[in-house]
Amino acid sequence: MELQLSDRVDPAARHDILELRQVISAYRKGDLDNERFRAFRLTRGIYGQRQDGVHMIRVKLPFGRLTPEQLIRIADCADAYGHGNLHLTTRQDIQLHYVKLEDTPQLWADLEDAGITLREACGNTIRNMTGSAIAGIDPDEPFDVSPYVHAMFSYFLRNPICQDLGRKFKIAFSSSEKDTAFTFIHDLGFIPKIRTGTNGSQLGFRVLLGGGLGAQPFAATPVLDFLEEDQVIPFTEACIRIFDRYGERTRRHKARLKYLIQELGIDSFLALVESERLALGRSSFPVNRPEAEPVVPPEVDAYTGMDVPAGSLFEVWRSTNVFAQKQAGYFAVQLRISNGDLPAATARHLAQVIRTFAADDVRVTVNQGLLLKFVPAHALFPLFRALEDLALARPGFDTLHDVTACPGTDTCNLGIASSMGLARELERMLTEEYPQMITEKQLKIKISGCMNACGHHTIADIGFHGMSIRQGKLVLPGMQVLLGGAILGNGDGILAEKVIKLPSKRTPQALRVLLDDFRTHSQNQEPFHAYFARQGKAYFYTLLKPLAELEVLSQDFLLDWGEDTQYATLVGVGECAGALVDQVAIVLDETRVKLEKAREAFDRQDWVNAIYYGYSGMIHAAKAHLLTRDLPANTHHLIILHFDRLVFPEQPELGDFRNRIMQINQHAPSETFAARYLAEAEAFFERIAALRDSELADTAY
Repeated sequence: MELQLSDRVDPAARHDILELRQVISAYRKGDLDNERFRAFRLTRGIYGQRQDGVHMIRVKLPFGRLTPEQLIRIADCADAYGHGNLHLTTRQDIQLHYVKLEDTPQLWADLEDAGITLREACGNTIRNMTGSAIAGIDPDEPFDVSPYVHAMFSYFLRNPICQDLGRKFKIAFSSSEKDTAFTFIHDLGFIPKIRTGTNGSQLGFRVLLGGGLGAQPFAATPVLDFLEEDQVIPFTEACIRIFDRYGERTRRHKARLKYLIQELGIDSFLALVESERLALGRSSFPVNRPEAEPVVPPEVDAYTGMDVPAGSLFEVWRSTNVFAQKQAGYFAVQLRISNGDLPAATARHLAQVIRTFAADDVRVTVNQGLLLKFVPAHALFPLFRALEDLALARPGFDTLHDVTACPGTDTCNLGIASSMGLARELERMLTEEYPQMITEKQLKIKISGCMNACGHHTIADIGFHGMSIRQGKLVLPGMQVLLGGAILGNGDGILAEKVIKLPSKRTPQALRVLLDDFRTHSQNQEPFHAYFARQGKAYFYTLLKPLAELEVLSQDFLLDWGEDTQYATLVGVGECAGALVDQVAIVLDETRVKLEKAREAFDRQDWVNAIYYGYSGMIHAAKAHLLTRDLPANTHHLIILHFDRLVFPEQPELGDFRNRIMQINQHAPSETFAARYLAEAEAFFERIAALRDSELADTAY
């Protein structure tokens, strides 16, 4: 089928889409190995799925923002290329599942026609920029952070410094000190502040660095109480450059920023960041902040006569799903989407409802819901009725009843036990047995299918992550129970503690025990995390231990939630980061690509990117040479170190590598320096390639 690209697809995206089609063709012909292809497609949002022959496509939505028209386009793509479902994620993306590889270029083209990208949605890149969904309407916000998130997204998209990182890099902006974007679990987090001085008020951010979840969670370290707003992007770029240079590249489980900071120390890391400032080419990056104008929806006066019937769920829904915006007279409406799954047909109808009642600005929320903005007070009840018709008027948004869950074993290669099936069961149980707790917003339940925490179980009051439990010769689906996590605000948080492992089918009973105990013994309206800290981990272990005992094993324990066949652990290869490829020929080929991009950047007078591509080219060339000698090449820093210590004394014709390559942070970007640096990079590569050719010739028969 001929690829259809509309005139609305911008040139950079057009190039990406055509390149994707070409690379897929090369892969199918056997001209590209699986590992290199995996690294390539991940940075284009194409993720391997648990089921053979199909893929998950991650649609990248900066701070979760989309229009009704874009929602319709994504729904159309879900029907045309997937299985008709939109999955909302905890990173404010939308994922489409069961997509054939050959369909991905046209799917991408269809999305780009509506201004939506897949670029850098997965892989070793800067992932989706997340931000508080309520930014711009938050009554507590010092100022709207949305322009900064968008500017950050635009600046780093296709930027050479973040195309081949050691691992993924995550950034979040919260709208206020309440930290609704969870900055403390991100590589970089920003919380808005206003500083008042003799020259008036100045906008800026509190900065947190080095957070992350996964198997070994870290809370981020506050590093700056106030960073001026025009310094946000320069500081971020300098951090990423240091992460790129010093970050681990071989031991994948140690390749996140949190481990690099642990190794170097926060002060040493920040000193390296400061030393990189000269290379950035700019000391300031002001962000255009237009005054936000209220977006008034179309008139809905025709509905003002609708009366709320007695016994209606409307008042409960309003108390849990609606709040007053900072703009007088307008309300935000939050939609609770069970498991984050939204059928495509429902999404299309919802887009029409949004056009009628709300602003042209929808946000995906971090708890897998949707937020509508600028709804007038008199439109709330008619909107509720319209949402009821779509089964989207469930009360309890972001309450105890609103359980967060990643896809788990439904589609993810790393899923160990069903998270979505368990979430459905817990929501059913809570609705039937604890209906009075539907307004409980201080107690959260989050579930992940494995320890990697895509469901944010590590920061939940009550969290579960999938695991397997061996009972004799049998293997059961299980859940690790974690308790006591919390978001405290202003970048502070508590990571939940592992308490006990239970069979998955005992999880509902464990939740009953925990809720009943909390309601009976908590004091002075203390939050759950405070109750957990007061009682202690041992108390809860003893409380739940009877549920871990399996003297009699029924057949039901061998079935995971929502499954009718016996459980088996089928964990595949994870694709949360790009493949690690160390074949010399492949690395040299990558060097050629880097230097070609350097020349392209130089020709368009983009000195900063030309220099960085030249740096990357030299690093790759040196890495290839080290690999021929089985020398360590885990990080850029080690490549430089080992090349000068072990190669230069034996092969002085290759030159003093450190002094050559580290000119990058000793000169401000200019045409003169870029030309010289790029020429040196190309000459170095030619010498390395010639040595490789000579070595291969010597070993040939």
